[in-house]
Amino acid sequence: MAHMPEAEEIEALKKALAEAMGALRVVRTERDLLQEQLNHFKRQLFAARSEVGATNQKDLFFNEAEVEGKQAQPAGEEREDDQVEVPAHKRAKRGRKPLDPALPREVIRHELADNERVCPHDGATLTEIGVETSEQLDVIPQQVRVIRHERVKYACPCCDGAIRLAAKPPQLIPRGLLSEAALAWIISAKYLDGLPLYRQAALLGRFGGTQLSRNTLAASVVRTGQAVQPVINLLRDALLESFIVHGDETEVQVLKEPGRKAQAKSYMWVQMSDASGTTGAGPPIRLFGYSPSRSTQAAKILYEGMQPGGALMSDGYEPYEAVAEQHRRVHLGCWAHCRRYFHDALQALPKDKRGSEQLPARFIALIGKLYHVEAEARREELDAQALQRRRQHDSVPLLEQIKELALQHLHSVLPGSLLGKALHYVTAQWPKLERYVEDGRYPIDTDAIDKRLKCFPPAELAFSCWAADLAKRRRIAGTPFPPTRARRAPCRARPSSCSRVRALACCHLCARDGLPLARVVSPSTAAGLAASKRSLRSWSACATQGQRAFWQWQQLPLACHVSG
Repeated sequence: MAHMPEAEEIEALKKALAEAMGALRVVRTERDLLQEQLNHFKRQLFAARSEVGATNQKDLFFNEAEVEGKQAQPAGEEREDDQVEVPAHKRAKRGRKPLDPALPREVIRHELADNERVCPHDGATLTEIGVETSEQLDVIPQQVRVIRHERVKYACPCCDGAIRLAAKPPQLIPRGLLSEAALAWIISAKYLDGLPLYRQAALLGRFGGTQLSRNTLAASVVRTGQAVQPVINLLRDALLESFIVHGDETEVQVLKEPGRKAQAKSYMWVQMSDASGTTGAGPPIRLFGYSPSRSTQAAKILYEGMQPGGALMSDGYEPYEAVAEQHRRVHLGCWAHCRRYFHDALQALPKDKRGSEQLPARFIALIGKLYHVEAEARREELDAQALQRRRQHDSVPLLEQIKELALQHLHSVLPGSLLGKALHYVTAQWPKLERYVEDGRYPIDTDAIDKRLKCFPPAELAFSCWAADLAKRRRIAGTPFPPTRARRAPCRARPSSCSRVRALACCHLCARDGLPLARVVSPSTAAGLAASKRSLRSWSACATQGQRAFWQWQQLPLACHVSG
């Protein structure tokens, strides 16, 4: 006779089965999370970086009719009442875009020979009735030349007591081997085009046969950064006085930095303003500053002296919250970063399950409608007040839908999953994300600054010698760059805010138009520019010589860019 289990044994088996099932659910959950992370890392390595959600054309070759026919009706017989009138409009001409009209033109005329200018019918001489034009883009190869300075000596023919020597124009680097134009080319190629210094040395050797060492070029880059530091200080003043300040940071690798491993993470902090100065009439300014850490203290040093009022636009990184609170600024959240979280969650799903009914796709669609409101406002060229009214009418209801959808699914998704992280991000950042509708001057995201950060990945190899440059700077300045406002001496008499903005505009005129500094500034402004007399005299002399390439630099060692 079979043994019948007792009630206690049955309960124990049920309890063991329940524990096993619970452990199995935990294992399955961990497996799904790990698989999702693995797929996410694989996409980061091998997949396209674009976040465009359109279907690829190559996926529609086979089942195009089935996919496109779901939301369409078969074509029916056309009736008269189904026709509508379309107003006439001008369509842009198709084809390649014309070349920039600002580029210099060299006209080459192609004419018939004298013996070909004869009519084959009656023998009369042909006369010119017009020309047929076509344009080609031409590139002049790099040319290397040597500028020989000859200082003429003068003496009195009657005595030996009056010997005079003609003065040499000031140089950015006194007794330097490279001219200001050569320095501009080297720095632009290194930080803008991602060309390392050792390759530049090889290029210069191939162009002109002059063998320059990498150390010579590196020392010139450092000295140039020190010489233009007073101008960068003026730009930083105007930037931190702007109504809207954008902030972001990205990782950068620095080799051979004292006391740190080569694998240690370093960061490049970027600050930007599209309309600098207290009045917003200044030029766009973009400043790049290096820091070995991503701490709150590093952020406070970079934003030290920022004027209260206005707004600080950034992502959800916590140090920016402390900076905004310290300087009494409105902290705005970035909808582009928020959308990126949901895009990653959608891409984690299998391709056949990425439909519009999925929760990440619903969030992306709603966020896309927010951006559609902004695009329509830009197309209509609305001012700040009209844009605020448009946002209150169109964007606020969309924000309510996003908030309701996020709160509805917040606790029904695993917090560790990509979708869970997206939901927790949008709920945690919600007060900052919805503030942009309060003022038409507030931006919706940090897209403008993200585009500037994209210049760093191609130039990663060019930054490999930053450690030596940074170490030399710290030995000279005694403080990490960029310098704070309290460390900008030698001149303790600082000009007023208005004088600094005027000085910024005057520096821009000198560099852009080649005007002498004395012709565009007043004595009071000149005093404000004299924060470093020797460096500014050298810089103004270079501007007088028309070295416009200075203001084409995207990134200096303390990289600074001004677009006028």
